[in-house]
Amino acid sequence: MVEIGKYNVLTVIDELDFGMILDGGEGQRILLPRRYVPNGCVVGTELEVFIYLDSEDRIIATTEMPNATVGEFACMRVTSVNKVGAFLDWGLMKDLLVPFREQKTTMQEGKWYVVYVYYDKESGRIAATAKIDKYLDNTLPQYERGQEVDIMIAAETEIGYKVIINNEHWGMVYHNQVFKPIQKGDRMKGYVKLIREDDKIDINLTPFGFDKAATLTDVILEKLAENNGSLPFNDKSSSESIQEQFQCSKKAFKMAIGSLYKQKKIVIADNGIKLA
Repeated sequence: MVEIGKYNVLTVIDELDFGMILDGGEGQRILLPRRYVPNGCVVGTELEVFIYLDSEDRIIATTEMPNATVGEFACMRVTSVNKVGAFLDWGLMKDLLVPFREQKTTMQEGKWYVVYVYYDKESGRIAATAKIDKYLDNTLPQYERGQEVDIMIAAETEIGYKVIINNEHWGMVYHNQVFKPIQKGDRMKGYVKLIREDDKIDINLTPFGFDKAATLTDVILEKLAENNGSLPFNDKSSSESIQEQFQCSKKAFKMAIGSLYKQKKIVIADNGIKLA
């Protein structure tokens, strides 16, 4: 059986004027409309498709990619609001409903909200909820310090940014760890800094120690190459200028140029650094 609201690999079993018919198992025939059929597709071709419900609640396939599948979080824009609820643009022809009962505050057209996509077995429909807390921190965090994780920026607070880690846990990125512009909905890699006694998780946006320095050394060498082999930055430069130019802390920058100097790849002068 196919999984509604998920990607499925299905086989083409028939071709019609208006699209391809895919084998959904147990005799189920699922339409892939002609506009989504890739070039070269014939009967017998296996396709990875997203399965959802069309405007008449019929199971249908698409090769388009939604902003989130069932069981995932995403930040989406409200396209319209009516007596049923708010509708979100989730990257498909049919918008995604957030029923009024699943809204933390009344959603407004044109605004962006972080939601969780779920499949309502009672109604047989895919929907979204802004009440996301109940889908997070339901398991004990089992991460190691420095472990790379996937994060999504969920909200900005006075001390930093709340993030969703690996689609399972809340985490926090503090303002002093942010060296580039970020906003709600952004997805990126993060690195576990600390799991507190209350299971709260602190996240860094850059790797730790020498791994971090190694990444930054590549950036520095690239910038040197782009600027005729010299840059007006060294260990005496201001933290603000280093952060703006390299999107890192002064401590990380000093570690990186120190490593390059020891490798005899650069020369550190009073007015900056140069390729050796």
